[in-house]
Amino acid sequence: MKSIVRLSVDVMGGDHGPAVTMPACRAFLQSHPAAELVLVGRPETLAEAAGWPRTRCVTAQDVVDMHDSIEVALRKKRDSSMRVAIEQLRGEGTADACVSSGNTGALMALAKVLLKTMDGIDRPAIASSLPNVLGGFTTVLDLGANVDCGPEHLLQFAVMGSALVSSVTGNEAPSVGLLNVGEEVIKGSDVIKRAGELLRAADAAGQIRFRGNVEGNDIFKGTADVVVCDGFVGNVALKTAEGLASMVSQMLKAEFGSGIASRLAALVALPVLKRFKNRFDHRHYNGAALLGLRGLVFKSHGSADAYGFERALERAYEAARRDLLTRVHDRVAVTLQS
Repeated sequence: MKSIVRLSVDVMGGDHGPAVTMPACRAFLQSHPAAELVLVGRPETLAEAAGWPRTRCVTAQDVVDMHDSIEVALRKKRDSSMRVAIEQLRGEGTADACVSSGNTGALMALAKVLLKTMDGIDRPAIASSLPNVLGGFTTVLDLGANVDCGPEHLLQFAVMGSALVSSVTGNEAPSVGLLNVGEEVIKGSDVIKRAGELLRAADAAGQIRFRGNVEGNDIFKGTADVVVCDGFVGNVALKTAEGLASMVSQMLKAEFGSGIASRLAALVALPVLKRFKNRFDHRHYNGAALLGLRGLVFKSHGSADAYGFERALERAYEAARRDLLTRVHDRVAVTLQS
């Protein structure tokens, strides 16, 4: 494990920008004495960090807006905080990982152009963790980077997801499930059936541990450590989970009616709802890895508050400390380049 981890942070990105990222960075430094930060943003924003320990500031004049097109991010905003933050993963004083809560499409496009993909990987994928009823989490990918995937891409996602879980948990053989409309081998589209064949072959060769097809509810049941799917389905699953947690949060704030029976029901239900809210609060799991690149890039939810952004910094820190990049590279080399 690395003794010192240096994170590059785009402090301008996201819905709230420096109002969230700067307090999160300050809190993160206080709780992680082995961490160093490279803060990237406009000079007036970085002035706040003067005197912070283990911090270097790099100025960038442009900001990639949440609604900017990929073309604008790539061609017209060449001095954006997002681009400069990713560039800190190269050259002298190299950062170990980069974190941004900015425009997801722009972040993926810039990362692919600046860092390139690993040999054997066609498309990087977005991977994150969703809580399950076993008290742990299920890693799901892809969560939106690739809407239209072929069987080979799903195999690549399985390999990269396995490496991610191994680096975080120490489990060298995490189980992998293929998201489908049923557990039976005969179910699903031609792409899913062919992906299943590739995954079973990889399992037979000892390259991954494939448990077979899983359904949507298996994500939250903890049936598999890793669940692979295309980006369209994965993003829907992610937003559904976030929406459910938000709904429970709203229920906790709302009145349960004015009658005695309603208030008694509330007294019984509130402790359960609070435990559910705390367990499934997506802020705890904020920070998605962009896997398959020649550098570690983490995406924070654009609407994250300071607590959520700090969690994203922690995820990037742990991934870099446990050398996730090498783990992914080695698994890809063994499984996809052999």
